[in-house]
Amino acid sequence: MLKELSERAVKLKEELVDFMEAYVYPNEKVYTEQLSNQENRWQIPPIMEELKSKAKNKGLWNLFLPDEQYGAGLSNYEYAHLCEIMGRSLIAPEVFNCNAPDTGNMEVLVKYGTEEQKKQWLEPLLAGEIRSVFSMTEPAVASSDATNIQSSIVRDGDEYVINARKWWSTGAMDPRCKIAIVMGKTDPNAERHKQQSMILVPFDTPGVEVKRHLPVFGYDHAPNGHAEIHYNNVRVPASNILLGEGRGFEIAQGRLGPGRIHHCMRAIGAAERALELLITRANSREAFHSKLIDKDVIRAQIAESRIEIEQARLLTLHAANKIDQEGAKAARKEIAMIKIAAPRVALNVLDRAIEVYGGAGVSDDFPLAEHWANARTLRIVDGPDQVHLRDIGKLEVREQLLKETETELVGR
Repeated sequence: MLKELSERAVKLKEELVDFMEAYVYPNEKVYTEQLSNQENRWQIPPIMEELKSKAKNKGLWNLFLPDEQYGAGLSNYEYAHLCEIMGRSLIAPEVFNCNAPDTGNMEVLVKYGTEEQKKQWLEPLLAGEIRSVFSMTEPAVASSDATNIQSSIVRDGDEYVINARKWWSTGAMDPRCKIAIVMGKTDPNAERHKQQSMILVPFDTPGVEVKRHLPVFGYDHAPNGHAEIHYNNVRVPASNILLGEGRGFEIAQGRLGPGRIHHCMRAIGAAERALELLITRANSREAFHSKLIDKDVIRAQIAESRIEIEQARLLTLHAANKIDQEGAKAARKEIAMIKIAAPRVALNVLDRAIEVYGGAGVSDDFPLAEHWANARTLRIVDGPDQVHLRDIGKLEVREQLLKETETELVGR
């Protein structure tokens, strides 16, 4: 049985649905047209700032933050319902200032930032005035194991010197990007999960070099984009370290738990929209003397899609509730399960919708192809499926063996 939402969460959900219908969906093509008609694609389409202003004025802003001082004060479970709605549109998360990686970076600053760091970086991020980057993945190592990270963060008097080669740093191409959170090693000889630290690097610091833009399945994701960044002998004040040396993994775990809920619920939102589009298309097209919607094979695809979406949603909401009740560490298995289940479901439903749309499905005339590219990428970001499967199996075996041991002890 699903947990009931608070009155405030229900009200926000209703307002969000209305806003999406009135402003977001009608302006998706406007956004695309403005982006393409600009001098270059790395400029912000005016419609985005207009939509952000409307959302802020209506109080639909920073909904992801559970801290009432900074955000809506919703639980992970409550926000998950809103996140699904935003996931239906590729432009929606930014409209409400709920766009990755800014959401995760803001959470890091709220939880671990000093008052000075919050004043300098959190406040403009909360206002939607600047963007940020999270630099962790490296091209030279298998980043599915984050302990492989080779970037160095070395203390030198009152400064840290950073040397790193990072890629897939989302948002780095955005002209509004002003701050990066960089993960690297401060002590290569420390305990395996105590070697890494996170540090704030202003994007205009000498030595920060955006080497190249990285498209995803041909999509440039302008004007935000992803990039390879080199940090060449970058010097920042020692006060820019987050939480302290050797605390990088601790911060990462605090950041990734809620972030994976967000990713998965957005994927479920994309799947819901894909199913709606599939039905609309099937109801408007005829082939071999009857409507597609009346064919058994299409009805079966619709049924399979509904079953899968409901399963993924329930599993994700269960994980969100467990994070709220017991913390991200206790929900580790549930988080790993949704990280596999939600993108798979989204891909399945999107693939069926693309098939029904035929050539139109793989074009940019409809959002299906780009949603598919995002969902496929999601199976890699925040840990590939194989890593999560390994963790789920390990945790399941451990739990079962523990139960057997407890049963044996009781029987003695």
